[in-house]
Amino acid sequence: MDVRRRPSKPAAMTRPKQADAPPPKASDAFPLPLYITNVVFFTLFFSVVYYLLARWREKIRTSTPLHLVSSAEMAAIIAFVASFIYLVGFFGIDFVQSLILRPTVDSWSDEEEEEVESVILKEDSRKLPCGQAVDCPPVPQQMTPVFPLGKPKLVEEPVEPIALGEEDEQIISSVVAGTIPSYSLESKLGDCRRAAAIRREALQKITGKSLKGLPLEGFDYDSILGQCCEMPVGYVQIPVGIAGPLLLDGREFSVPMATTEGCLVASTNRGCKAILMSGGANSVLLRDGMTRAPVVRLGSAKRAAELKMFLESPENFEDLAAVFNRSSRFARLQSIKCAIAGKNLYMRFSCSTGDAMGMNMVSKGVQNVLDFLQSDFPDMDIIGISGNFCSDKKPAAVNWIEGRGKSVVCEAVIKGDVVRKVLKTSVDALVELNMLKNLTGSAIAGALGGFNAHASNIVSAVYIATGQDPAQNVESSHCITMMEAVNEGQDLHVSVTMPSIEVGTIGGGTQLASQSACLNLLGVKGANKDSPGSNAALLAKVVAGSVLSGELSLMSALAAGQLVRSHMKYNRSSKDVSKASS
Repeated sequence: MDVRRRPSKPAAMTRPKQADAPPPKASDAFPLPLYITNVVFFTLFFSVVYYLLARWREKIRTSTPLHLVSSAEMAAIIAFVASFIYLVGFFGIDFVQSLILRPTVDSWSDEEEEEVESVILKEDSRKLPCGQAVDCPPVPQQMTPVFPLGKPKLVEEPVEPIALGEEDEQIISSVVAGTIPSYSLESKLGDCRRAAAIRREALQKITGKSLKGLPLEGFDYDSILGQCCEMPVGYVQIPVGIAGPLLLDGREFSVPMATTEGCLVASTNRGCKAILMSGGANSVLLRDGMTRAPVVRLGSAKRAAELKMFLESPENFEDLAAVFNRSSRFARLQSIKCAIAGKNLYMRFSCSTGDAMGMNMVSKGVQNVLDFLQSDFPDMDIIGISGNFCSDKKPAAVNWIEGRGKSVVCEAVIKGDVVRKVLKTSVDALVELNMLKNLTGSAIAGALGGFNAHASNIVSAVYIATGQDPAQNVESSHCITMMEAVNEGQDLHVSVTMPSIEVGTIGGGTQLASQSACLNLLGVKGANKDSPGSNAALLAKVVAGSVLSGELSLMSALAAGQLVRSHMKYNRSSKDVSKASS
């Protein structure tokens, strides 16, 4: 697709005939600029209306028959009809068309009003690929490929990019000059795709750097407005692989994983195969509650202690829960735990949030409670709605011990034959490696929730694929992997315990088309109307089951000495660098 640009000197450019000319508009027939014509007809319309009303009133007062009209009145009636027809045509066709399809920039700058309104949109003959610099040579016309032998390959047709006309170039110049804020393009233009294209061109001119490799077309920018990303200039492509089938709780899942790390999907897939051949894995949801912990300051430590006792008293819980639960029909307060630091009080609220991840939901409930408390504790000063006792997007012992989001344990018994034939190692080797690496090694490192091989790898890949918040990988990857020999040492019992998996199936990035498709693949798209919260709980179990598969495969590769060899095959070049450099 071509991006058409307005050159700095239009008169010097030759303009070849275009095959697909834009359809003519009614306003093209007027020799005057459109806004001058509009002013003339507006003035004419209201003038004749005023004149005719005045004459009608005069005839009624003098008892003159209304059907008797003078030549001046006849001319006024004709002018009234003509101006009315024009205004109806303008507002019904040309104005609506310009408002919806090609809004002007006259609402941005009074200085540019006269110049912008007189612009007639025309396509340029210069064609450049999207994101290419202005001075790049034109792209030659695509030739039909000729295949000398064999069956011709299917070639995907390029998507036509948005055309940037003269008006767009003026907007770009205004953004570069700083007279139009880049963040306001969507609201002013009413076209998110066009806003992204204009912002992209302005960014390239400001920085002098090309964004040629960053795609612009093929994305629904309306779907992220006010929800996922501000001031977009394109999107990043991340491949999605499928691991599975993962047999979990008697059901098979094909797990989508978005990653750029070679071997990750293949390794997780091998773990899924070992679990499937051993009869599957089982999981249990231990706890389900999102947290938010505001920090408040009182007049003294004694007053802070009084508020702490008030909040933690079972007698007050029902009243506080009623206030909290008003924020949502899914939010249900579960508990309040407090911690004091001097005269500062940290209140950790925990609540169920249905199928949403629930950060906004719990924050609204907390705000309701804080407003309620100020009547009994007028000296309470709210420092922040979040005091890091939650704790969100940071490794914290409180999440490791108390949990946050969904707490899940997942286990499987891997048959000895599968360990030897599929995982290429032994039960004893895995048990010993797990003890020395995941338990002892992590303890020596002072790990906080990191008693595992690579849980964050799988969590991040599944989170990105399914539209979760990737930053919550920090606490969601808290995991302890346990392995022990069972059945007289013949088989392997492996488990992962993850106390703070933070996922949702509605809201945020889950509503984007690609991420929604991945959720649909798992059978957890959207909210479960029959059992609110069950879709998000199932997604958390799938995450834990995928982590179990990844842990099993990576630990086996380490025990068998296959890690470097597999990465050289799938994730690194096999070229001899020393010879190449010499």
